[in-house]
Amino acid sequence: MTTVAEIKAEAQNSRRWGWWYVAELRLREMRGYVSYVVTSSFGNPLIYLLALGIGLANLIPDGIDGVPFLVFVAPALLMSTILTIGAEEGMYPVLSGFKWHKVFFAIHATPITPGQIVGGFLVHLTIRFTFTAGVFFGFLVAFGAVPLSSGWVMIPIAILGAFSILTPLGAYSASIEDDSGQFALIQRLVVMPMFLFSGTFFPLSQVPDWLEWVGWISPLWHATQLGRSVSYGALEPIWLSVTHVVVLVAYALIGGYFMHRAFVTRLTR
Repeated sequence: MTTVAEIKAEAQNSRRWGWWYVAELRLREMRGYVSYVVTSSFGNPLIYLLALGIGLANLIPDGIDGVPFLVFVAPALLMSTILTIGAEEGMYPVLSGFKWHKVFFAIHATPITPGQIVGGFLVHLTIRFTFTAGVFFGFLVAFGAVPLSSGWVMIPIAILGAFSILTPLGAYSASIEDDSGQFALIQRLVVMPMFLFSGTFFPLSQVPDWLEWVGWISPLWHATQLGRSVSYGALEPIWLSVTHVVVLVAYALIGGYFMHRAFVTRLTR
């Protein structure tokens, strides 16, 4: 029989380690779709590299930016993959926790706070992003697209980039009552243009002037440029590299603030 002291001790642990309890729950839930996570983690990079990095590279024998096309596009492929996962995780999984599965309400019925729920949710995704980015990076190294010595820095850059789009979308998803097509519009009008017009397959300077602004505000462009700098030493002014970091951190922190506020509002009203 559980004693009052044991109950109090468990409540105290929940207050201290609640964020990890949430992360552990999310990781255990991944067992239901672990085949998708593993398949996408191994399949996506292989398909990307074969189709774009090698197939398309044959049509661009001179390369871009003074390096082979595969070397140029490799950081962008890694960043776009992780950022796309971040965008997906910031939409339906967040709304589902409030509307369909209501798991966030169930967790909040314990001593775990809304802030810990957000923290655990992000910790779980950090682990997932790290795994997927690590696998992708391994393929890039195997294909000779990036160096192991400096290229590994692309992994934390990709994770930061993912949070820069995940948290703003998570804040939005936590604030709406239902999806009436908003997520589909976000995919078509935000995620897809970000992928196409962020200098993924060619320098941003080759994008028409009236579309360059998409790249300037896109977290994918900022993350990709940082990735190219650490991968093959793409040259750019130091102030621009600093700007990339500042923009990504600002997106992630501001989005995180509003995501936390949206969770608090939704769970305590």
